[in-house]
Amino acid sequence: MTVTVLVADDEEITRTGLRTLLDARPGLDVVGEAADGVEAVSLAERLRPDVVLMDVRMPGADGIEATLRLQSALPDPPKVVVITTFENDDYVYDALRAGASGFVLKRAPVEQIAHAVQLVATTDSVLFPDTVRRLVTARPTPPRPPRGAPALTGRELEILRLMATGLPNPGIADRLVISLETVKTHVSNLLAKLDARNRTQAVILAYECGFVVPGTGPVAPWPQSAGWT
Repeated sequence: MTVTVLVADDEEITRTGLRTLLDARPGLDVVGEAADGVEAVSLAERLRPDVVLMDVRMPGADGIEATLRLQSALPDPPKVVVITTFENDDYVYDALRAGASGFVLKRAPVEQIAHAVQLVATTDSVLFPDTVRRLVTARPTPPRPPRGAPALTGRELEILRLMATGLPNPGIADRLVISLETVKTHVSNLLAKLDARNRTQAVILAYECGFVVPGTGPVAPWPQSAGWT
């Protein structure tokens, strides 16, 4: 399987470097470059890449706005991997909440960047769950329910907890001793109830509402005070 990639960054030297490095990797094909968020959305609509490698700090529409526009502009939007200079950047957190599947650092080895792109395109795991956890920990907020205060079943809560560890669907199926198709159905229902665009966004919501607690402490109960069950 060849994964098609669109690179969005306002620095030409960065775009050129990423294109050269990623095109040299087996299974990756950079199909376009964008200098800002507006161009990224336009090219994504035309080229339909599997993944957009998106800088967050760009003039005009930044990576956060571009990620939001992609979700609404296309019925099957590409996965978004944010590429950034600073790991604990608020922009990264906001991009993940907007629907990006994960992020990598610009200084990361090309093998890690290529792996991130291929991972979000070909698997259903949360990209670098430990890093997502650190981002949430670095920006603590009071627990709050997602829109609609959805009621989740006991099985959906189990699956959400396992998703937060980064387990893909096959791993969840093995852990819970249920079929892969059953897991896929539960995950689909879970994302719909949480109004989450992907697994990473669902996990962030789980942290924000206090259901999953960063660190090694116990998992908090699904908040009854918010009207959830």
